[in-house]
Amino acid sequence: MSIAQLISPESLAARLGQSGLVILDCRYSLDDADYGQRSYAGGHIEGAHFADLQRGLSGPVIKHVTGRHPLPQPGRLLERLQRWGINAESDVVLYDDGQSAYAARAWWLLAWLGKRSGVYILDGGIKAWHQACLPLSLDAPPTEPGHFAGTPDDALMITGYQLQQQLHDQTLTLLDARALPRFKGEAEPIDPVAGHIPGARCAAFTENLGPDGRFLPAEQLRQRFAALLGDRPVESVVSYCGSGVTACQNLFAMCLAGYPLATLYAGSWSEWITDPERPVAKGE
Repeated sequence: MSIAQLISPESLAARLGQSGLVILDCRYSLDDADYGQRSYAGGHIEGAHFADLQRGLSGPVIKHVTGRHPLPQPGRLLERLQRWGINAESDVVLYDDGQSAYAARAWWLLAWLGKRSGVYILDGGIKAWHQACLPLSLDAPPTEPGHFAGTPDDALMITGYQLQQQLHDQTLTLLDARALPRFKGEAEPIDPVAGHIPGARCAAFTENLGPDGRFLPAEQLRQRFAALLGDRPVESVVSYCGSGVTACQNLFAMCLAGYPLATLYAGSWSEWITDPERPVAKGE
């Protein structure tokens, strides 16, 4: 079974209240750090815990060293996962309203710590839940702690230094999940330097979704990533974005398409540009 699994709003609604089910609300906005918490407080799927990207699914930012959303310290992340009630055998459902990007970050973190089964993304997120006319809750979630005890698998990641050494490797497929104007360096609303890592290909994460915000069928995703890969091996794929978040949605989509879990450059563009010696490209 693929490490990437989707669940429909109707299927999730039928499972609410079941033993062993943990739901995480991952809503967030880059423009408003408190948006997710306000949205959660205004109504969430019954039983869901709030998993904040900035405060729960990222570590502290170190100026001129890290990107905007560095990975959390594993021990602290495990404490949070346990606080949310996650066990090794739990079924975990993740959702957001940001095109599954923030949910995919949580999915990748769980995979990084070794939980690679029983983890689902709500297809279409909270918007699909609304479209299905399903109710929200204001109640606090259950608080029974879990005992998940994972170990980080750093084989799933590459550092900026390691990536820089591989830029001339002809087998490397470097996928940039940002929108084309940011990739080309024509617009940069967030980071202080515009452009992309040399040799990268633009693979905007939004193109994994249909107009309804749900993931495209597996065959369509397969065709998309096959075109990006060409004849290069999937084992040499590295996914990155602005800060290591939307890149995870590309990795999830690749797994939906039947590919193995590829490598993440977690620091991504916002970390890459902290070293002025690293090369920057613009245009196509």
